[in-house]
Amino acid sequence: METTQSLKVVLAEPRGFCAGVVRAIDIVERALALHGAPVYVRHEIVHNRHVVESLKEKGAIFVEDLTSVPSGAVTIFSAHGVSRLVEDEADERGLYVLDATCPLVAKVHKQGKRYAGQGREVILIGHAGHPEVEGTIGQIDGPVHIVESVADVAALALADDAPVAYVTQTTLSVDDTRLVIAALERRFSNLKGPDINDICYATQNRQQAVRALAGIADVILVVGARNSSNSNRLCEIGRDLGVPSYLVANGNDVDPLWLNDARTIGVTAGASAPEVLVEDVIAALGRVSPVEVTTLPGIKETIEFRLPAELERNAPACARKLSVANAPAYAK
Repeated sequence: METTQSLKVVLAEPRGFCAGVVRAIDIVERALALHGAPVYVRHEIVHNRHVVESLKEKGAIFVEDLTSVPSGAVTIFSAHGVSRLVEDEADERGLYVLDATCPLVAKVHKQGKRYAGQGREVILIGHAGHPEVEGTIGQIDGPVHIVESVADVAALALADDAPVAYVTQTTLSVDDTRLVIAALERRFSNLKGPDINDICYATQNRQQAVRALAGIADVILVVGARNSSNSNRLCEIGRDLGVPSYLVANGNDVDPLWLNDARTIGVTAGASAPEVLVEDVIAALGRVSPVEVTTLPGIKETIEFRLPAELERNAPACARKLSVANAPAYAK
């Protein structure tokens, strides 16, 4: 883009870390402060490479299989949750477990267990293979049917009058699930599901914010990891609304060609992307053209989730309490 005219950079509100991500990262950091390195984390604590690498530098070791963890070692389950088989394996091996499962994911586990306990077959609205989905399936006794689309609902091998219930992956919003839920309601006469208020607030809020951005932006940049479900969905929403939208891990991914003829750049971030990466993207834009940065008014998130009791009790005197408000300064 051969111009010195300023780019208007408009930041979404809210963006970036949600309370579940803040809690998960805080658990790893406090465990390291309390027990010393190393601590072991099953799966990426959240889906963001910058976060994972920063925690590795502090002494966290990330594994996909508990057989890689020494007996008795401090072990943390990621924010996505795990199956009961993983919980049982950790118990059998005498691992000292700190559970960083997002409380909203844990709530989905409880809902699924309750529905199965009522004799209902559970339908899980979500993406097959996603760690959260795998963990949820492994928490529920009995069959769990995964659906992603209206066509999947029609293909379910269940009687229309079968007692069924549905739960949803937390990285899907009300808007993401509306059509699938409507299809379930049309097909099944004996259906139960959670209240709409049980949908993850963070997912819904970030999607509403990117819709607002799409109304004023020529291009939207979504800061997030390629394997982040909610970040990819933010990109999809921008594109669905007719705005060129690109997923970037950091400022290095910004292609100046995307900015040709653009005057207003919308920037948001997935729920596992720290603000330091947003700042890096803004800096990259500033190397192309002078920037004027503003924030689009939106929902202010104040929710905080409690830490496991043992970390609350034994928090080092120097431990800094993370909150959604100060979480963007992650690398401090």
